[in-house]
Amino acid sequence: MAKIKEFRDLTVDDMKKELEESRQELFNLRFRLTTKQLVNHREVRRVKKKIAILNTLLTERELGIR
Repeated sequence: MAKIKEFRDLTVDDMKKELEESRQELFNLRFRLTTKQLVNHREVRRVKKKIAILNTLLTERELGIR
């Protein structure tokens, strides 16, 4: 998983694109989890954490915190 610093270096458009891809990945992981095709359950947690980090960084940018 990428470090927070790597996400901070992205532009807002890149962050939004990465966020959309992560949400799609989470959807696919949940689908595979439901159909018992997912081997590594930790993938869901990893993607959820990535989404949370990206949402936080986007909010920081909007509020001008960093």
